[in-house]
Amino acid sequence: MTIKVALRTKAISGNRHSLYLDFYPAIQHPETGQPTRREFLGLYLFDKPKNPFDKTHNTETKSIAESIRQQRDNQLNKPEIYSDFEKEQLKNKAKGEQSFIKYFKHLADKRKASNHDNWVSAFHYLEKYANGDLKFADLDETFCNGFKDYLLTSPSNRSSKKTLSQNSAVSYFNKLKATLKQAFKDGLIQTELNAKIAPVKQAETRRNFLTIEELNALVKTECAMPVLKQAALFSALTGLRFSDIQKLIWGELEFIEGQGYFINFKQQKTKGIEVMPISEQAYSLLGEPKEKTEKVFEGLIYSGYTNSLLFKWLVKAGITKEITFHCFRHTYATLQLSNGTDIYTVSKMLGHRELKTTQVYAKIIDQTKRTATNKIKLDF
Repeated sequence: MTIKVALRTKAISGNRHSLYLDFYPAIQHPETGQPTRREFLGLYLFDKPKNPFDKTHNTETKSIAESIRQQRDNQLNKPEIYSDFEKEQLKNKAKGEQSFIKYFKHLADKRKASNHDNWVSAFHYLEKYANGDLKFADLDETFCNGFKDYLLTSPSNRSSKKTLSQNSAVSYFNKLKATLKQAFKDGLIQTELNAKIAPVKQAETRRNFLTIEELNALVKTECAMPVLKQAALFSALTGLRFSDIQKLIWGELEFIEGQGYFINFKQQKTKGIEVMPISEQAYSLLGEPKEKTEKVFEGLIYSGYTNSLLFKWLVKAGITKEITFHCFRHTYATLQLSNGTDIYTVSKMLGHRELKTTQVYAKIIDQTKRTATNKIKLDF
């Protein structure tokens, strides 16, 4: 079936006419996949040329538009006249016209829980930097490095008086790199741009942890949300993240005679499959076993209200440190290293992919040792 491709105009502001192609019957839009009759060319003509420059503009623009019309006509009705190379070039050009911003949002929407929120935040910064939209064809190292600089100097969305934290910039820029990597795999960009872009350097952050005395104080202190207390102490005894504790089901717990209790699960953050031994004391926190598909920590949710109850529980136990739920994981790592467990084992228990991620805890231990050393002073 022959598709008619006509060049048409539409009145726009400034006494101009926008040029577009009219297809009959409709063709499939390369970006949305929906039937369309129009393709706007991003070209315009002056209605009444006022000088020789306007006349020249109109003449050259008509020639360009007619060339595009002819190319589309050949592409749709005479595909045999194109070489394989030309066909591939046309495909790549069509891909380049697609929206990178929409693609990024599509990947963000596929994420779940807190990771989804992080992706959405990154999306808002990217959308603002790109002034609403960005084509794949416009992606290059200059744009990516410009976005990196933007994140490092941009005001926080939570407070216009503060700039975005270094580690938030790290996280958001990594989302861009992950999207570039996926776009290359999907054939939407022709170069592995992600590999050419250096990440934002991670800032060292203070990792607060609890002493064994403080943990025991919490054991003896009531919490307004019992499941929160149960989960926090379980994290301190296992090193599990909140996300992994929240989704834990009874079917993932296993007892092996002569070896003890284990958890078989997939990490929410890294997606790594873990077989993790846990202590009898950690298992005893869980109460009576239920159906395999039921959650172990039923009713545990992450919210501002939950965080406020955590804070009140800590204060009630006499703890004045700035402690979040994640600090119970830090506590596990720090206490394990303090009690002589080698760093390689701790790294595996935490599910870290790289040993350097665990080494930050070794620095905490070194500082603790230094503080303890300085407590002994003689009078001379």
